[in-house]
Amino acid sequence: MHRFENGMPADRMGEVGWTKSSHSNGAGSCVEVAALPGGEMAVRNSRFPGGPALVFTPSEARAFLAGAREGQFDFVTD
Repeated sequence: MHRFENGMPADRMGEVGWTKSSHSNGAGSCVEVAALPGGEMAVRNSRFPGGPALVFTPSEARAFLAGAREGQFDFVTD
């Protein structure tokens, strides 16, 4: 199994399936996520697809996504 490390270049993660939100703007500037083997989640900036990826454990990913659903991070873009 491939070892994924926080901050590793996203283009060295192999054949992971990156997905972006249907709410992203048409210019391609968005956050992309990928489900990794083992249940981890990777996040990258679509403007820099080879740049560093953040890797989150399943529990970290669940906590972040739950907070996003509840609007806890809306202040970032307000």
